Amino acid sequence: MTRQHPAFVDGHAVADYARNARLNVPGLEDLHRMVTLLLADTAPDDAHMLVIGAGGGMETRAMADAQPGWRFTGVDPSAAMLDEARRSLRDCLDRVTLIEGTVETVEAAAFDGATCLLTFHHIPAGDRLATLRAIRDRLKPGAGLALVEHAAVGPDPQRWMTLSAAFRQRGKPDFIKARADGKMMIDRLSLGVPAETEALLRVTGFEEIALFYAAFSFRGWFARVP
Repeated sequence: MTRQHPAFVDGHAVADYARNARLNVPGLEDLHRMVTLLLADTAPDDAHMLVIGAGGGMETRAMADAQPGWRFTGVDPSAAMLDEARRSLRDCLDRVTLIEGTVETVEAAAFDGATCLLTFHHIPAGDRLATLRAIRDRLKPGAGLALVEHAAVGPDPQRWMTLSAAFRQRGKPDFIKARADGKMMIDRLSLGVPAETEALLRVTGFEEIALFYAAFSFRGWFARVP
């Protein structure tokens, strides 16, 4: 499901993941709060949530704090990132199951909702349809999915990826470096055009597909199982 980017295997990079994510993603804490609200709108108080790309534990931590009755099954191919998640979630691990692997590794179950945050852009284009189908097959009728990714935005994706790279610098931006970093991300990531991601959600059986988050090259959708 997920390419083994150095950030997911290198010890120092894993340890710095949470700090870097806050630098990289505009309004990350608010994004987690929005995702929790979207899921909580119809999920029961004792919901069981599926977390795709659960390494690091950031979104699980946010949802667990906001919803003390929820349980979580998280999956991630990186053992190092799952270790970081266990550290982050150590006081609520009685509500969390962490699995090393891909979503297909998770036993079929009727989850009340799912998240796939900042993970889809690491999934090769040829695997995206199967990944969404596997998520869909594990959700109850009416369950929601929050999906957030880097996307190939507009006619010039390099421009928006450059802006995302400049955002993390803080202070006066170095656009020469930002352009180089943006180009590197375009080369490394599996970027989908937003319309293509929406089409994949429809093809795999999701409905009520709505864009709820947009920040430079980031796009986030919420969709439901009918």
